[in-house]
Amino acid sequence: MAGILYLVPTPIGNLGDISDRCRKTLAEADFIAAEDTRVSVKLLNHLELKKPMVSYHEHNKKESGEKVLARLLEGQTCALVTDAGSPAISDPGEDLVRLCAERGVQVIAIPGPCALVTALSISALPTGRFCFEGFLPVPKKERKERLAGLVRESRTMIFYEAPHKLRATLSDLLSAFGEGRHISLCRELTKLHEQVQRMTLKEAVDFYAENEPRGEYVLVVEGAAEVQEEVSETDALSLVRSLIERGISKKDAVKQVAKETGISKNALYDAVLNSEL
Repeated sequence: MAGILYLVPTPIGNLGDISDRCRKTLAEADFIAAEDTRVSVKLLNHLELKKPMVSYHEHNKKESGEKVLARLLEGQTCALVTDAGSPAISDPGEDLVRLCAERGVQVIAIPGPCALVTALSISALPTGRFCFEGFLPVPKKERKERLAGLVRESRTMIFYEAPHKLRATLSDLLSAFGEGRHISLCRELTKLHEQVQRMTLKEAVDFYAENEPRGEYVLVVEGAAEVQEEVSETDALSLVRSLIERGISKKDAVKQVAKETGISKNALYDAVLNSEL
């Protein structure tokens, strides 16, 4: 019988955020697959655990993934961890999960620390609908194309960025989305120097032109205003007629339809009079 792959989220800064369930899973797993064993051993030392570890990261995921899968198929259990946060989110763990799914190996995800959700919740921007873009492509052409595809995105957008690339990324966001778009820059989340800056993209570019970026950033960017679909005058008149038939006065019907469609109230009223409604 095949073993189980556990996705174990690790603290994004504060070691106190590790849960009892995560601790128990790490303790009971046969081995741990870690993005960087040097980082993960610090967490294990904090938890007073000693476990065999294998390296699994972006540059060895194909070869290492097959080895991890082979051990799972033998019946062993594996705890997959990344350096910080939830495995498989903007992380090569997604490939291992897919591999397990294809071979019928059970995967269990344990809830826990996640930088994108933490940043979104304190951004003061709309949280009901959002999209996660992770790190933007490095090549300029690909980056420009990705941002061009997001210009009319109405959901709140979330990006990850390293401090040495922040200035360039803010400049690219400004060029793509314009000066007035709001952004929340969340850095060093859960750590001693945690900070949230809420400003426009222009203000962010100006601020970091004068100040050195420090720490890892989660950028939460306001979505585009939803473009109202144009309604023809004929359709607007039909809406007015429908409201009048329901007992609403001509004046109020025109006012309501004008507000809903963006058509000039005076122009719509003139059209109503000419149509003899």
